[in-house]
Amino acid sequence: MMEIPNLTLRYTLLCDDVRIEMGNKISLMGIFQNIMVEKLPVSLIKFAVINHWMGAGMHETEVRILSPDRSNLVVSSQATPIDLTPGGFTDNVSFFVNVVFPSAGTYWVQTLADQVVLEEFPLIVADAREMQHVQNTEEISETIN
Repeated sequence: MMEIPNLTLRYTLLCDDVRIEMGNKISLMGIFQNIMVEKLPVSLIKFAVINHWMGAGMHETEVRILSPDRSNLVVSSQATPIDLTPGGFTDNVSFFVNVVFPSAGTYWVQTLADQVVLEEFPLIVADAREMQHVQNTEEISETIN
C-alpha cells in the first residue's frame, strides 16, 4: 500500500451503526469483521465504516467495497474532506444503506486518501448453511478417522 505525507490511517472498523453522544463521543454498535447469512443474495439495510486518521493538512477520503475478483465496485462512499491541525486526529464515518452482496466470497474494503489506496482488507460474506455443511462433513471425517 502507498503512503500519504502527513497522514496516517490508524485503524478501520466495520459496524452496524454509529451514534454521536454527549461530549462528541462516538458509540459503535455491532462491530463485525465478517458477514454470515442464512440466504444469499443479502441486502444489508445499514452499516458503517469508521476510519481513524492522524496527521496534518487537508485531505480527501473515500471508502470502497469491491467484488471478490476486484473487478466490480459494490459500493463507494462520497469523497469526504478532512482537515487536520498538525498532530491532530479525526474519525471519519461512512454510512452505507441497502448494499447487496450477491454471492458468498471475499469482498475487499478499501480506504483511500487523496485518491490513493492506503488500506485494503477482506470482508468475508458466507452462507451459514454452506458453512454448516462443511462443519458436518469435517465432523464425520474426524469421527471415521
